This record gives sequence, C-alpha cells and structure tokens, in this order.
Amino acid sequence: MNKVILMGRLTRDPDVRYSQGENSSAVARYTLAVDRRFVRRDNPDAQTADFIGCVAFGKAAEFAEKYLRKGTKIAVTGRIQTGSYTNKDGVKVYTTDVVVEDQEFAESKNAANGGGGGEPHSSFGGGAQAQAAPADAGDGFMNIPDGIDEELPFN
Repeated sequence: MNKVILMGRLTRDPDVRYSQGENSSAVARYTLAVDRRFVRRDNPDAQTADFIGCVAFGKAAEFAEKYLRKGTKIAVTGRIQTGSYTNKDGVKVYTTDVVVEDQEFAESKNAANGGGGGEPHSSFGGGAQAQAAPADAGDGFMNIPDGIDEELPFN
C-alpha cells in the first residue's frame, strides 16, 4: 500500500501550469513544511521540519491555484511517486513527490489570521451568511445555543 498523510504549511504559493492541447489540464506543484515531532537532544539547532514536494492534477490543481497561498496550513493525502531525469549538465536527478489525492484546510481562516480582528469568517458553501446566525466562538466554530437538543428533528 502506498498512502501518505501530511499536515503542514505551504512554503510559497503553488506553481500552477496548464498542459497544452484540446483537453488542457492543470498541474500544481507546492512544497509543504511539515514539523517533526521531536527535536534532537544532541543537536537542538538541527532542522525541525521536512520540506515535502507535492503535485496535484486536474480539479485538485485548480483548487490549489484558487485557494492555497504561502503559509496556509493544509492536510494532504496521497501517494509517493519517484522518478528520475537527466538534467542539462548530463547528471541523473532522482525525484520524490507526493501525488495529491485529497487536500483540505487544516485551520480556520480566523486562526490563520492570528485569531481576531482580521477579515470575517466565511463558509465555503458559497452562500451569504444569515444575519441572525449565532456568534462565532473565535475558533472557527459557531456557538450552539442551550436547549438545542429538544429541537432536533430526529430521535
């Protein structure tokens, strides 16, 4: 089984290109900085993150182009793909990338903006927020009023 799950932040905006031809398709490349769980005791100044190349195709690449920016924290699932090519100097270069199968935001827009005062939180559903919506709790989730369990339409 070849399955990868990563959570990290984009090191820069995705590089998106489109294939040529009648059925052009988007290809997005980006690098995730993924924190390591442990710091080495013998070398506390050592690198504490891994920088992992990711490539997304089609709709996933278009999503990356539209919504992902440097610093965005995302969760990615995919598979490892290795390859090689000969560069212009005649040296064989080996590559390892994660081919993205699924990608999603790993924090709310409010948390990404420092937790307050930034732009208002919006849903990804595309609709406008109702004016009488419950207040945002500051963590990206709305407050649920007390006694709501009595109003649920199912048993």
